[in-house]
Amino acid sequence: MCEDSHGGLGRRALFMTGAAAALTLGSVSFASAADGDQESRTVRGTLPPGSPDFVYVPVEVPAGVRELKVAYTYDRPSVPAGTLGNALDIGVFDERGTELGGRGFRGWSGGARTEFFLRADDATPGYLPGPVREGTWHIALGPYTVAPQGLSYEITITLTYGEPGETVEPVYPPERAKGRGRAWYRGDCHLHSWHSDGRRTPAEIGELARAAGLDFINSSEHNTHAAHAHWADVAGDDLLVMLGEEVTTRNGHVVALGTDPGTFVDWRYRARDNRFGRFARQIRRAGGLVVPAHPHATCIGCNWKFGFGEADAVEAWNGPYTPDDEVALADWDSMLVASVRDGRDWIPAMGSSDAHRSPDAVGSPQTVVLADDLTREAIQEGIRAGRSYVAESARVTLSFRASGGRGEHAGIGERLAVGRDTPVTVRLEVTGAPRCTVRLVTDQGVVHTSAPLPVAGSGVVEWRTTPSYAAYVRAELRHEAAAGPLPGPLAAFTNPIFLGRR
Repeated sequence: MCEDSHGGLGRRALFMTGAAAALTLGSVSFASAADGDQESRTVRGTLPPGSPDFVYVPVEVPAGVRELKVAYTYDRPSVPAGTLGNALDIGVFDERGTELGGRGFRGWSGGARTEFFLRADDATPGYLPGPVREGTWHIALGPYTVAPQGLSYEITITLTYGEPGETVEPVYPPERAKGRGRAWYRGDCHLHSWHSDGRRTPAEIGELARAAGLDFINSSEHNTHAAHAHWADVAGDDLLVMLGEEVTTRNGHVVALGTDPGTFVDWRYRARDNRFGRFARQIRRAGGLVVPAHPHATCIGCNWKFGFGEADAVEAWNGPYTPDDEVALADWDSMLVASVRDGRDWIPAMGSSDAHRSPDAVGSPQTVVLADDLTREAIQEGIRAGRSYVAESARVTLSFRASGGRGEHAGIGERLAVGRDTPVTVRLEVTGAPRCTVRLVTDQGVVHTSAPLPVAGSGVVEWRTTPSYAAYVRAELRHEAAAGPLPGPLAAFTNPIFLGRR
């Protein structure tokens, strides 16, 4: 084993890349060897506070390599309360380079793993199998947070020489399942398996999705599409599996929902770089939807800072209902108010579990979509049009409609095109929500609060208005509040019905 040292970040830095957000260190070289031989190099260095988002370690890979393996460690010194400690992510790019949005990406595990390998026929979850070709590869380090003492790391790169082996052709899940025609379909579009930082296999997630009464799910691993080829056996006539990614930037996360198989979306930029629009357009070109995730989450880097001009929908409820979901729901409602005030398009809301591991519940919450069939295209169209509501489980079922005096009617995500002073009746039918309270919300705020539903969980709420008073109306189901005047946590909420002619 040979050793090298990168020392301090500044001493061995060769050149900056990107918009001063990345840095490339001195290269690590290997000599050719005989079949079956292994050769390792270990490099060490220290990253100071204020390090760039990405630090690249070039690795000169000779011809005749069968497998690349990387293991790393870093120190975790004690820090004062309220001070960030060390967290170092890792991934790899092949000889095609590290260009933003380029073709060189071969895998990312963030901070979920301490080692990975890849070769033609196999790779660690989160990484793409394929030949280890000759050229300059790059180990990508992401110093997510750095302690005041700095972050000392050690990386060991091992090459195994020999015939490359047979490249595996990926098989992807079908874009259609056996649906029920035009119907309400339940899904969870934000899930993590062991192909990023989850702990469940795709098969385990599929089993849990079926048990939760879901009709569709979406693969959304952090900053990698490596899971796409591992869902074919999970899909079936009863479960549509869509493919995507959770694009996890330092300024917020976005779910690429239902992209073409094999689509990789880069994440190496911040809001100030003005590059998000480019990748939002890539998601759409690949047939996907752009969905900012947990926009008001409090975890480091989770808060959404890119604006909503590119969003097809927004995740207003993520996992167990918490105060940041309440803020997200209120923020989304403010966007609805602005859209009717300014006469522009509105952004639908959805909800997903973001489940990673036990006890995270797959399908809690879930988005219930009115779609023409159980296909990728039909589900996406229902989400994009806002023909959906969000429920905490499959036990909760809603029917929400508005009707005029001459038989006009509209459902969730639709418009009841009647005159400004036309009497309108709004009707919500509920099952599976015992002791929940119904709140009707318009652009004027909360306009109606019902008595608690009976223990049986079923009930009907009606309210009358006119388009001159309410430009839209949406419904919330709330559990009983623990104490005080604040509303209880959500059991369900709907996208709006719009009232009046545009």
